Amino acid sequence: CSQEEKLWDAMKITARVLGTGLLIFTALVNSVSWYVQNIWDTSGHFWQTTWLKFYYLFEGNEWTIFLLGAALVPSLAFWCFNGILMVADVTGKPTFITRYRIQLGKNDPVDTKKLRQAIYTALCNQFFVSLPMLVPMFYIMKWWGNTFSKELPTFHWFLVELSVFTLIEEILFYYTHRLVHLPLLYKHIHKKHHEWTAPIGVVSIYAHPVEHILSNTLPVMTGPMIMGSHIVSITAWFSLAFIATSISHCGYHLPFLPSPEFHDFHHLKFNQCYGVLGVLDYLHGTDTVFRQTKAYERHRVLLSLTPLSESIPEAPKRAE
Repeated sequence: CSQEEKLWDAMKITARVLGTGLLIFTALVNSVSWYVQNIWDTSGHFWQTTWLKFYYLFEGNEWTIFLLGAALVPSLAFWCFNGILMVADVTGKPTFITRYRIQLGKNDPVDTKKLRQAIYTALCNQFFVSLPMLVPMFYIMKWWGNTFSKELPTFHWFLVELSVFTLIEEILFYYTHRLVHLPLLYKHIHKKHHEWTAPIGVVSIYAHPVEHILSNTLPVMTGPMIMGSHIVSITAWFSLAFIATSISHCGYHLPFLPSPEFHDFHHLKFNQCYGVLGVLDYLHGTDTVFRQTKAYERHRVLLSLTPLSESIPEAPKRAE
């Protein structure tokens, strides 16, 4: 069959798998979330009161509240987290972080000239791309009418939203990411991001403005716009998304944090591991090389303090 038919079949399979996965996931977390909801309800009065105080502090000014929640708080989360990582990248200390480096010998220390360029580009993308995109998003959220409600969403509903956000991000990021890997778009757009074959955290938004719109911003913004989410949910999701992409680019496989091996391998090899969760890579066969590597064996949450580069080292190279 033609490539178009194969792609269409793969997309239909993807939709069925992701839809089924969402239903199963929702069912599995239902019992756990019931207990968490009880805890949430216990402290619910505190959070509700705090939200109302914040709301009235700004006299219900929705644009101000939206900017603080959708722009300021997530940006602070991003730069605080990456500030710690950049200290390790530049100084090599603390060793508690640097001993978990994935690509040994790379960025040891990081090239400060390249780092300054990455910081400058990241700030430009935030101020001149992401911030203007919040304007149409604000009016879409106002149209829904729930974003600035004085009543906070329940914990159950937030879990549902988080699941939907994650699935939408996976689909949009995977296909837009593969799109910018087409030769013409790669040469003029995506190549900038791949200047870093051994990425660091701030490189997560070091990209051409077009790519920043297509692959970085829209996949994260679309979920809340579809769901008509509360500003508190948006703030939490944007902050989590910033931290998650920073971890996947950070270059360190740190204990008790999500594994960055998947995306780090993409920067190393370019034509593998395009997605976030890896579901679509598995369905499309774009992780087959990755699955044959030591990096795949290390692609799990590290539950000890021994670096996986030590417990699962690369195979010694054969003598020529």
